[in-house]
Amino acid sequence: MAIMITDECINCGACEPECPNTAIYEGGAEWAWSDGTDLKEVTLENGDVVDANERNEPISDEFYYIVSGKCTECTGFHEEPQCAAVCPVDCCVEDPDHEESQEALMAKKEQLHLN
Repeated sequence: MAIMITDECINCGACEPECPNTAIYEGGAEWAWSDGTDLKEVTLENGDVVDANERNEPISDEFYYIVSGKCTECTGFHEEPQCAAVCPVDCCVEDPDHEESQEALMAKKEQLHLN
C-alpha cells in the first residue's frame, strides 16, 4: 500500500529528499509523473494516456504530500519506507485507500524507472 502524510505534518521537509520515486512534494507544489522518473507518458487507471511532463494540481496546499501513484513504499530500493523512517512526528503512515501487493509495488517501481 502507498504511504500518506497525515495532517500532523510539521512541514520539516525531511521526507522529500529520501523518496527514490520523487513521490513527495511540498504543500502547494504542482507535481508530474516525470519528476524523478524516466516516464514519457502514463496510462491512468481509467485508461487515459497522459503526457508524463504535464503538471498536476497539488494534492495538499498546507502539508507535504505523497502522490500515491508514484509511491512504492521504497520497494526495490530499501527495506522500509524512508519517509516514515526519517519523519520526526511519525506522520508518514500506510494509506488504507491504496493497498497494493509487494508484486504490484515492484511492478510500479519498474514502470517508474524504465532503465
